[in-house]
This record gives sequence, C-alpha cells and structure tokens, in this order.
Amino acid sequence: MAEGPRKRGSSCSGGCSHSEPADTQPGAGKDEEGCIVALKKEIGLVSACAIIIGNIIGSGIFVSPKGVLENASSVGVAIIVWVTTGVITAIGALCYAELGVTIPKSGGDYSYVKVIFGDLVGFLRLWIALLVMYPTNQAVIALTFSNYILQPLFPSCLPPDSSLRLLAAVCLLLLTWVNCYSVRWATRVQDIFTAGKLLALALIIIMGIVQICKGHYYWLEPEHAFETFKDYSVGQIALSFLQGSFAYGGWNFLNYVTEELVDPYRNLPLAIFISIPIVTFVYVFANIAYITAMSPQELLASNTVAVTFGEKLLGVMSWIMPISVALSTFGGVNGSLFTSSRLFFAGAREGHLPRLLAMIHVKRCTPIPALVFTLISTLVMLSTSDIYTLINYVGFLNYLFYGITVAGQIVLRFKEPNRYRPIKVSLIWPVIYLLFWAFMLAFSFYSEPLVCGIGLAIMMTGIPVYLLGVCWKKKPQCVDSWMGKVTHLCQKLCSVVYPDMGDNVEPQGSPNKDGDKEDGGSPLPAES
Repeated sequence: MAEGPRKRGSSCSGGCSHSEPADTQPGAGKDEEGCIVALKKEIGLVSACAIIIGNIIGSGIFVSPKGVLENASSVGVAIIVWVTTGVITAIGALCYAELGVTIPKSGGDYSYVKVIFGDLVGFLRLWIALLVMYPTNQAVIALTFSNYILQPLFPSCLPPDSSLRLLAAVCLLLLTWVNCYSVRWATRVQDIFTAGKLLALALIIIMGIVQICKGHYYWLEPEHAFETFKDYSVGQIALSFLQGSFAYGGWNFLNYVTEELVDPYRNLPLAIFISIPIVTFVYVFANIAYITAMSPQELLASNTVAVTFGEKLLGVMSWIMPISVALSTFGGVNGSLFTSSRLFFAGAREGHLPRLLAMIHVKRCTPIPALVFTLISTLVMLSTSDIYTLINYVGFLNYLFYGITVAGQIVLRFKEPNRYRPIKVSLIWPVIYLLFWAFMLAFSFYSEPLVCGIGLAIMMTGIPVYLLGVCWKKKPQCVDSWMGKVTHLCQKLCSVVYPDMGDNVEPQGSPNKDGDKEDGGSPLPAES
C-alpha cells in the first residue's frame, strides 16, 4: 500500500510534480512513494496548433480533392466551397472554444453533451466513437500510410493486402509505444510531422504561384472558372459541401486533451484561432495550385492528385509527393491515437467505460490502458474487410454530434447564465453553424436514407449497453469481484493508478474513506 500523504508540493522521481491536497486519501492518485500522480500539462501552444492542424490535414488534400470538384461542377464553385467550409469550420471551432473553457475537461464533445444533456446522450457519443468511428478512421489512415510506403516496391501492381495490413499494424504499434512512453515524445512527433506536411503543401503552393507567374491560370479566369462540365443542382452542391466538411474533420480534437494543455484558458482558443485559418489557407491555395497544372478533367481522372501534380512539375523529384503523403498519414495516426485515447480515458473516469481505462502510469503519467485499448480496437478493425462501409454508416453521426454539441452551447447559456465563461461568443455564431448543419443533415437523410438509418441503428445499440453497464449498479457480487481482480491484475501489469484529479470529477468507484473500492477491486497502486 502507499505511504501516508507527503508534504504539499512533493514530486515523483518520474517527473510528475503536483501540489498534494491535504485531504487526499492514500492509494488514490499516488505512486508507491506517496507522490501525487496526475496527467501532466505538457501541451504548449505550438503543440496545440500541431494537434489541430495535424489531425485536420491527413491524406485527403494530397490524395483526392476531386470529390469537391466533381460535385461542385466547376472550378470556381469548388473554390467557393473550400472557402465556405473553412469559414463554417472556424465558426464551429469558435463555439467549441467557449465550451472548452466553460467546461474545462478532457473528452471534447462527449464531456460537453454529458454535462448539458445528461449521461445517456454523452454515452451514445462515446459509444459511436468507441465502436466504429475512431478505430476505423485510424485503421484507414494507417492503411493509407502503408500503401504509399510500399508503392515504390510494387511499381507495376498493387501491394499485397497482407503486407499493407502488416505495415499498418507496425505503424500503430510503434506510435502506441511512443504515446505510452511519454506525452512529450508524442507531441514532438506531432510537431515534426505536422511541420513536414505543411512544408510539402507549401511546396505545392509555391509551384502553383510559379505556374501562375508563367501564365498557366486559364482555369482561374472568371469566364473559365465557372465553366461547367455538368449541370448545377442543389443536391450536387450539398454533396460538395459535405465532402469539404469531411476534409476539415479533426478541428475539435484539441478539446479532447484540455486538461493536458498549458494555460488552457489562453492556449485552447488561441490555438483554434491560429490553426483553422492556416488550414483554410492551405486547402484553398493547394487546390488553386493543382488547377494550374491540371485541367478539371485531368484532376477528376486522378485518385492521387498530389502525385499526378508532382509527376507533371517535379520530374525526377516527383517521389517527394508520395513520401509527403506517407509522412502526413503517419502524423495523422499519431494525432488520432493521442486524442482518441483521451476520449476513452475521460469516458472511463465518468464511469461509462471500465475504470481501468481511467488510470495512468505512476511514473510516465500517460494513460497506458486507454492507449492499449485504442490500439486493440484499431487492430480489430484493421483485420476486417468492410472498414470503408462502416465509416459511411456512422460518418454522418459524427457530424450529427457536432450540431448537438453546438446546440448545447445555446442551451447552457439559458440553463446556467451565471456560469463562468472566460470566452463568451455572440449567439449569432452557433445559430449560423446550426443552420448550415441542419441543411447538411437534412440532405444526408434525403440522399442516403438507408446509410443514415443503419448509422442511427448502430448508435441505438448503445442504449441496452448503457442500461446494463452503467445504470445497473447492483450487479452480482461475483461480477464485481471478477472485475476487481482483473482490474487489479492489469494495474500491476501496466503500473497504473487513478490520477489525482483535483477539482475534476472523481472516477466511478473511487476509493471510500477506508481505501476500498465501492464497486469491487482494490485501489492498490501497481508496483514499478
């Protein structure tokens, strides 16, 4: 068992240094020396920007911006779509900035809807993320990484499926180890690879500027930019906006790690205000650069736009583009692992997932159980053959919860008008976002009712799980005892304990005054 409380301000040999509350119970959030163990605030402003930019910019801008152009029906409308979706994303991020400093808890929209709308809505958000959304997205990004790494080895054919999955698994294992080892290492990896993908995109933009200076701007002239290659329709334009919105996905990921931000009241909104305009600028001008080297027909015929662009303009240096895509996706996997593990950590802390996932390493202060859980769920998805189908089924649900969360901002204003808000945006912004969101959601149901219906059905499977796993408190003693033993064993294997959470919510089944778990199992800190 842990020793009694040390003096305030005692620090661990592993680098976790925190003030200790006078009434902290032994064994709760401590290592074997009695030192407070808690998530460390190691994410500064630069790393915060890297998390947002790195999660938004994945492979899409390099591989297939043709989805927007194909549905927009002209170059001019496509550029308008990229700008507009960037503005809408900025408005949504502004709303999340207020929520992030009003409810300063890790977990992002899961934590916000749980506080505002209650446990069930929060659990359903977590359920979709846990069951499909993050494991499938991470698996797809890892597969894209392995595809571009192996492409030079198989110039005349597609790489074998088994080799793609094996390399993707190695990528996931490596990055999970980095994230388990050190928060600082994980953020450095994110910083480096985000800088790398921005440099690659800067090269594309510069080449586009050179092309314009040479007079290659035929498709940017107004009389040609709006020249249609098929008739305009409201449905096609809506699909174009939907494609653009998905390309900006990941803008809310910084809200998942709020508790690990240095000075979150300053850095959370500031990182959002810096990152979203940068991404919008990069997306718009990268698409302009593509169109200086390719006609719309050539762009639509290519599934790897950046590679085609490089082959046209870089000659013998065209290998830079596939390498850039690989580096971009590698950083994307790292950012997704980092943030999604914090979502599962937050869910376990609230009692919506097994309490083991709410524990962190006694020395490294990293959520190892949550990271391992994220890895296993992603490897399971990696072994399935219907990853893209699953993403189609629940992709719109992610967008659904964006709207629910922003609506929650308005509800919270009326529900708790006197709540402390370091940032308070005008309600006109969430209203504008919700109008756009309602249009996109209505069109999604209209155009693909079966896909949306199956997605909703998948979400509804979370209700019986919630009733049995969360609401049913008085489970049989044998179940509690078995869960306690498994949790205790995993604690020892992973050297993890519950973190000290200060003013934050206590984990489900936190130690009572006698140091025992209320729902089975011991809070005994794992040995180092």
